[in-house]
Amino acid sequence: MNDERARSLLSDERANVEKLLADAAAYGSQDREAEQEQGDASDPAQSLAAQGVDDAVAASLRERLAALDRAEQRLLAGTYGRSIRSGTPIPDERLEADPTAELTVEEAATP
Repeated sequence: MNDERARSLLSDERANVEKLLADAAAYGSQDREAEQEQGDASDPAQSLAAQGVDDAVAASLRERLAALDRAEQRLLAGTYGRSIRSGTPIPDERLEADPTAELTVEEAATP
């Protein structure tokens, strides 16, 4: 994969993840505000579960941003598209599907 295509994929993915993270933060705020408005009439377990889901989604999105940071660093270093474990080239099809891929499919399947 050429660097220009890699940059485009990573940029598009970053924009998507940042939007999802902003949306998750907004939904989390709405959930917390709704809980405060309902007071004692609502089931607190339901509110805690919603907050837990919101927090888990946000954490997952932050992990995705960290993966994007690592991929961008590999691109700058000239190692993007190669396995971080073995140096084996990662097929373009895999990078198209997941531009942050750090391992080949075979390596990812092996613990």
